[in-house]
Amino acid sequence: MLSNLLIFAFLSISWTVSASVRRAYDTHDYYVLEIDSEPEHYINQLGVELVEQAGELEGFWLVRAQKNLKREQQREEDPILARYNSIQPNPIKSLTLQTLRKRTKRAPPSPSELASKMGIQDPLFPDQWHILNPESPEHMMNVTGLWEEGYTGLGVISSLIDDGLDYTSEDLAANFDAVHSHDYNDHVDLPTPKLPEDTHGTRCAGQIAAVKNGICGLGLAYHSRVAAVRILSGTITDVDEAAALNQGFDEVSIYSCSWGPPDDGRTMDGPDYLIRKAIVNGVNRGRQGKGSIFVFATGNGKGSGDECNYDGYTNSIWSVTVGAADWTGRSPYYSEACAANMIVAYSSGNGKSIVTTDKGKNQCSRSHGGTSAAAPNVVGVIALALQARPELGWRDIQHLCVRTAIPINYDPSSPPPSSPSDTDYELTAARRPFSYAFGYGAIDAYTFVHAALKWDLVPRQAWMRTRTIVLDDGKMTKDKVFSGGIPFGQSKSGGEVSVSSTLEVTEKMMSRARFAPQGLEHVNVRVWIEHQRRGDVRAEIVSPNGIKSVLAGVSSGDGGRKYDKAKTGFPGWLFMSVKHWDENPLGTWTITVSDPVNTDFTGKFLGWNMVFWGSSTDTSISAQEDKNKYEIPVEDGNVFPPPDDDIDEEEDGKATVTITATETLTGSTTRIYTKPTNFLSTGINDDVEASTTSTSTSASSTSSSNLGKIFSSQRPVYAIFELLFLIGIGVVLYVFLWRRRKQASSADYEALAGQNLAMSRIPGDRERSGRPGGGGEMYEAFDGNSDEGEGDEDDEAGVEQPMLPRSARTPREAPSSAAIGQSRYQDEPSKPGVQESMRIHTKDDDSGSSGSWEHT
Repeated sequence: MLSNLLIFAFLSISWTVSASVRRAYDTHDYYVLEIDSEPEHYINQLGVELVEQAGELEGFWLVRAQKNLKREQQREEDPILARYNSIQPNPIKSLTLQTLRKRTKRAPPSPSELASKMGIQDPLFPDQWHILNPESPEHMMNVTGLWEEGYTGLGVISSLIDDGLDYTSEDLAANFDAVHSHDYNDHVDLPTPKLPEDTHGTRCAGQIAAVKNGICGLGLAYHSRVAAVRILSGTITDVDEAAALNQGFDEVSIYSCSWGPPDDGRTMDGPDYLIRKAIVNGVNRGRQGKGSIFVFATGNGKGSGDECNYDGYTNSIWSVTVGAADWTGRSPYYSEACAANMIVAYSSGNGKSIVTTDKGKNQCSRSHGGTSAAAPNVVGVIALALQARPELGWRDIQHLCVRTAIPINYDPSSPPPSSPSDTDYELTAARRPFSYAFGYGAIDAYTFVHAALKWDLVPRQAWMRTRTIVLDDGKMTKDKVFSGGIPFGQSKSGGEVSVSSTLEVTEKMMSRARFAPQGLEHVNVRVWIEHQRRGDVRAEIVSPNGIKSVLAGVSSGDGGRKYDKAKTGFPGWLFMSVKHWDENPLGTWTITVSDPVNTDFTGKFLGWNMVFWGSSTDTSISAQEDKNKYEIPVEDGNVFPPPDDDIDEEEDGKATVTITATETLTGSTTRIYTKPTNFLSTGINDDVEASTTSTSTSASSTSSSNLGKIFSSQRPVYAIFELLFLIGIGVVLYVFLWRRRKQASSADYEALAGQNLAMSRIPGDRERSGRPGGGGEMYEAFDGNSDEGEGDEDDEAGVEQPMLPRSARTPREAPSSAAIGQSRYQDEPSKPGVQESMRIHTKDDDSGSSGSWEHT
């Protein structure tokens, strides 16, 4: 007995410092004994051998006994457990026979394992890293778990608005939807890709719905169906583009749009009136009122300094705007950033591209990429979500994008950078990380779909529009001729002049619009800015909660688009931000416009307004059943200030506006006027409080403090000036009274001779104006070079990129697409160096908007 105690004491000391004792499961059975007292007595009573303490659990001991193979073969009762059960009373709390178990890794399966498990025989499936990424498993679409649960897009139709779709491809034929397809380039029913470069739409379709059939690879929603609308293989009119965006909108759920204006860093363009009407018609009436879902790629122009807030398709509130991330989670050199960027999806970069279907009976592509490939990946995820939850509306989809996106390469422990780049994350008022390059992060299919299953549908949409703030009598005619406004830019001495203006959103405004306090979704900011070089302008809006959205100049700390030399400014351009999602808009919003780049070019800020979009406090009607949805108003010409709407002032409860302004620029006076603008049907503006400040700063001097010292040190001089000023007033008053008395003595009043000579009679005035009405310098700048491609090639105006309505550009009707030759599109965006080289050779072809769209 004493020897057992000594052994037990020795083992107890040894177990606290030694590693776990090797197991011998082939020859012994193991048990865990639980007892509050020392186990030595019960070890002998049970006939077991003490091994060690069970890990760090006090009172638990591992014991063992020799295996009895004969007993196991005859399935006799375990003798150790039998003795345990016979002990009466029994101080042993528990005795558990240990059995061997196999635990499996939670790492994603390898492509071969998954293919074997799910019967996938498509030969290129192992190369589809965006579906299964063994090298960086955190960077993939995360869709395979949904396939195992039965979500494959069944019953959902997506439409590729593109350059056609090869419906003869064996990888797409079974999922092709001919009923809702059309060719608007050649005006025939089937969207046959006729041109050699018509591969883009087929590749995008393969990402969504390539069939599981042993050819190429799989689509993310391989049981969904795809229609196609061909518009990118030639020129097209607005009426046809509008029809394309609504093609089959009762049955088609998602429209995949991997195209837009040229990504050259010089173009500012967007949809015209008819096309905007079609998009809003889709979100209001598509899918039986649930709304068409438009997915747009941000664009591939980042290497050229382009930003997606200069594209009226990607900065639309009606679009799910999608950027790109490569297989390692980095932002590729081509993916454009902006405050309208909602999410990213995986695409080409860092040596890898997207593997998908190609044009041809059984052809495959290994070189697809760009933001063109990011957008269809999002379409595929949304198709899976709509199979799981068909009643989701278009705004529900956007909410799920914002709330479920994964902020890639985000370290919450890192302090926010003092001067963030477009890839850095900043916390929003709702405490979500947001990056101009990544938006709210990468879409994750599994998280997205499972969140959709539990999602409460959003209420009906609400919106409220502020009054237009007019700065220093700013005006713009229909011909885009500017006048007035507050100057801004860089002075020759190195100082910078910026203009800041504020407006206040009041509780009364929100109440009248029935705007939910935490229901903010999109923020629109419309600006009228004159500038001699548009790409130098930086504009930003700051919310009452201190959240800043950079609207222009986000990709460059020193300005914006280096190739944008347009002199046309921002004639009522509409910016958009999703950075304020779920923020309370109540309070003061501040916009600041500056030119931190070039002292040779200056501008003027004429005015601005805002529109807030979000959820209504009225939950009595669902968003689908809402009969008062927003409609695009009839265009009455883009002029500034905008004309008044026909509103019953009694019903409107016309608000008073308080304006304060300070201007430190020498010799100038600031006058700010406000005018009511077109109020939207469910958003009425009340009690707008606005103020505007223009500040002048210089890094090399503190001029305001120096001037204060001069003024305080020369008080006697100022006293003399004050005396002379009073004497002057007295003289003027005396002359005035004398003339009044003389006029009163006359029986008949007549104007003084020469009194009707207008300002136009002043010598030199008309000559300066250059045209009746004055303002000739502005007229020359904004109207004289409106014809594209004409005039002297060396003229500076030849490199402008004005924002023109499509009706003012080259007509887009054309003969059959088969007779049109276009430059071949490359899915993989050109390297930045190549872009630079090409730009040097084509600088004289820097025309305005081309009138045709480019793939992204």
